[in-house]
Amino acid sequence: MYKLIKRLFDILFALAGSLVFLPFFIPLAIMLLLTGERHVWYRQDRIGYKNKKFKIWKFATMLKASPSLGTGSITVKNDWRLTPMGKYLRGSKVNEIPQLINILTGEMTVVGPRPLMEVDFNKFTDNIKAVFYQCKPGLTGIASIVFRDEENLHNNHAIDPHEYDKLYIAPYKGKLEIWYQEHFSFYTDIMIIFLTIAVILSPKTKLPFKIFRDLPLLPENLK
Repeated sequence: MYKLIKRLFDILFALAGSLVFLPFFIPLAIMLLLTGERHVWYRQDRIGYKNKKFKIWKFATMLKASPSLGTGSITVKNDWRLTPMGKYLRGSKVNEIPQLINILTGEMTVVGPRPLMEVDFNKFTDNIKAVFYQCKPGLTGIASIVFRDEENLHNNHAIDPHEYDKLYIAPYKGKLEIWYQEHFSFYTDIMIIFLTIAVILSPKTKLPFKIFRDLPLLPENLK
């Protein structure tokens, strides 16, 4: 019953979101065409449900060659690969809105683990990879809100971003997503949606740990 109602909610959420955003699409598309490399859409392979790949939809925020430039799949604060509009779209998460298409087609859901690039998915241990996407990837999720300020974490350490990600961030993200799969319910999903709004407005808020008191403890090196 939970999965059926969750799917119905996904469809209603995606349709409502599309209608609300539609009036802003044309001016935003024009601005993207007039800046950066003049492309509107960003499509890329991501790991999805049952570890199968799919094409994600986003608004373009970075140079087309960005996966092979600089820090690759990791975006750091004030990343030079961002287009003039990119940092504003990413900061407000507006660049994620086209994923409503992925939700409508059933490739994604509103709440679930974020769909990762293969290079980042491979930073998890095999036992984590085996269960990470036992539910559909989401527009938002518990790891997304806990790591809302992830770009600053990379800027505050001299270690290579990918090495830091593999050693510290990925193991904790794995624990968070396993926690979600052990606790998924309508209550958990609704609170994660609420917390997503909260962390966009206040990135340093501790609300996730106050509302979900049984979350895995945040390691010292990530505080």
